[in-house]
Amino acid sequence: MSVKECGNHGEGRRKVFRRIIGGILIFLVIVLITILLIWAILRPSKPRFILQDTTVYAFNASTPNFLTSNFQLTLSSRNPNDRIGIYYDRLDVYATYNNQQITLRTSLPPTYQGHKEINVWSPFINGNSVPIAPEFSASLGSEQAAGSIFLMIKIDGRVRWKVGAFVSGRYHLYVRCPAYITFGSRSNGVMVGENAIKYQFEEEEEDGDGERNAVKYL
Repeated sequence: MSVKECGNHGEGRRKVFRRIIGGILIFLVIVLITILLIWAILRPSKPRFILQDTTVYAFNASTPNFLTSNFQLTLSSRNPNDRIGIYYDRLDVYATYNNQQITLRTSLPPTYQGHKEINVWSPFINGNSVPIAPEFSASLGSEQAAGSIFLMIKIDGRVRWKVGAFVSGRYHLYVRCPAYITFGSRSNGVMVGENAIKYQFEEEEEDGDGERNAVKYL
């Protein structure tokens, strides 16, 4: 009766397993390199956001340390890419004064932006008796008495890039658009209806580290 060697079966299975894992890793590396090459060739550019105008329906800081405001904005976004589309999965708009949020967040509807397309939104943002820091309340009163207030309109969202059938993961999007609101004899706004004033803004933009209509991703 012969004796059969059985000790090599486990080693054979391990070799097959290692080959399968190695093949999967090689495939993933090839896919990753292909995506990076496509990305480098296409060179995606950031969408350009513009704050076109702001209509002020209410701006009341008469109560110390509280602010009531109501705005309607006209925002536009242009996709400068020839071959890349953009999914705006989430866009929240709000206003800040001295980096303190003074309105609630208003959500814009999710949308897809094709190549070279322009999207326009007209959301309302408002805040009713929003508490503000005492030092900011004092500076706000001084600025309003002087005739102008500097606000920052911010957009916080999530976007995805689309190249052919490939859709990227989600990126965090930050947009900052400055808005100067003037009062009294210095006002450059136009009366709209009985109590609203509309302000037009110049189309200015700097890079991601600037202060005007800056777009950042994380």
